[in-house]
Amino acid sequence: MRFDLKFFLKDTVRKMVDFSTTAQNRGLPAPPLEQPYPAGAALVALPGPGDGWPGIAPVPLAAAIAGRRSRRVFDDAPLSLEELGFLLWATQGLRKAPGASGFRTVPSAGCRHALETYLAVFRVAGLEKGLYRYLPVEHALVLEDAPEQLEAQVSRAAFDQRFVARGAVTFFWTTVPERMEWRYAEASYKVIALDAGHVCQNLYLACEAVGAGTCAVAAYDQEACDALLGVDGEEEFTVYLAPVGKIAAKGEKS
Repeated sequence: MRFDLKFFLKDTVRKMVDFSTTAQNRGLPAPPLEQPYPAGAALVALPGPGDGWPGIAPVPLAAAIAGRRSRRVFDDAPLSLEELGFLLWATQGLRKAPGASGFRTVPSAGCRHALETYLAVFRVAGLEKGLYRYLPVEHALVLEDAPEQLEAQVSRAAFDQRFVARGAVTFFWTTVPERMEWRYAEASYKVIALDAGHVCQNLYLACEAVGAGTCAVAAYDQEACDALLGVDGEEEFTVYLAPVGKIAAKGEKS
């Protein structure tokens, strides 16, 4: 069955939406900036920008852009907690105290930021192996699960692309469409995809500062990824992923 899937890439839908009926224009409260976590959950505080990033070497922006590569070969060195905190801040961190929107280090349509960040942690100093979620408001991690054979599960969820589970950590981004729909209704979905691109490009550039590499991955088993992350596949679902690891001496590049 053929569909006009190119329609998704166009902004024609904006002419078809009655914006007067959006949840925002009906006076409904905006959805929360992040998914809730269990009361009393033990959070892992992350080093943040207020600490000055003493272990992160400054890299000129032009050098970071020129050095950006897709890397699929990593060595076995772990990331430090400071390095992971820096990568998370660079991709979804808050630039100022959260208000109704929460200004972040990446752009988002209408400042809605309809993404959540999950991490499959394999080798990060100070963290047990497991599935974590990033809490940008707290700049902290919450442990979601500690499944057995995590590497194998992550690889299978990416259609057996084994490199996806061979780094120190694999970033998974999900979307909570309601955050964007609150303002844009049916015009939300293209801009959510665009927002994911902004986030992943920041990850590429931030990796250059910590001697790490990444590779954006858009080919994944939707149902397997959603099940791995424990999301329902409707109100929240996977849209993108990227493994991160220290650069191997002879890494594949593209």
